[in-house]
Amino acid sequence: MNEILLQYISEHILNNELEEPLEAQDDLLGDGILDSLGMMKLILFIETKYDTKVPPQDMIIENFMTVQHISDYLVKTKVQ
Repeated sequence: MNEILLQYISEHILNNELEEPLEAQDDLLGDGILDSLGMMKLILFIETKYDTKVPPQDMIIENFMTVQHISDYLVKTKVQ
């Protein structure tokens, strides 16, 4: 799951413009990798790819800080 998310972010949101490869532990918001629009694009991708709905109450920093946090959240909510 991490690799799918990392690839999507790198290719479709960042247009492969990062100097270093994106890692699962990189702070997406704190390091300025994603802005609010990028995060919404990522959530839409997750909802489409994994046929799920991320409710507004789950759109919190603890669930979306890093790709690893996102994967953990999806596993916790039983999205495969």
